[in-house]
Amino acid sequence: MTTTSGGYPGNVGDERTMLENWLEYQRETLARICAGLDEKQLKEASAPPSNLTLLGLVRHMAEVERNWFRRVLGESPVPGVYGSTEQPDRAIELTEEDRAEEGFATWRREIEAARAAAAGRALDDTCRRPRDGEEFSLRWIYVHMIEEYARHNGHADLIRERIDGVTGR
Repeated sequence: MTTTSGGYPGNVGDERTMLENWLEYQRETLARICAGLDEKQLKEASAPPSNLTLLGLVRHMAEVERNWFRRVLGESPVPGVYGSTEQPDRAIELTEEDRAEEGFATWRREIEAARAAAAGRALDDTCRRPRDGEEFSLRWIYVHMIEEYARHNGHADLIRERIDGVTGR
């Protein structure tokens, strides 16, 4: 990924390159925000009554990657990584047994699976969401994923600042 002097994805490129670079930038931003923290810090809740944590956000994004790229685009009936119909927020709701190493490894695997699912497809290629048959283009999925990461990266920035005062990662 080519970056500008400000560290953002390049200013010039075709639509596919721009979308993929911005999605990669958002993924890397979440990793940077979490970098250097220990297990306890990654599991530290933002502020009561919220149970939102950095590890919970990473696990949630693993679920989102899996849903849009494997289930919808790839038309694969894979089950949720963490969540289920009975526990849709399980990715965010951590237990003592949940470990950061596993969460980050799962997230990275889902990113690789997402890249593989999108490879060779055109932005105008469409797929249908299994639960309701609604149609989506790969372009829409990319834009949605950029939006999803950007929103949660804002949450992650605030959580990180609360943990150790670090901002602007």
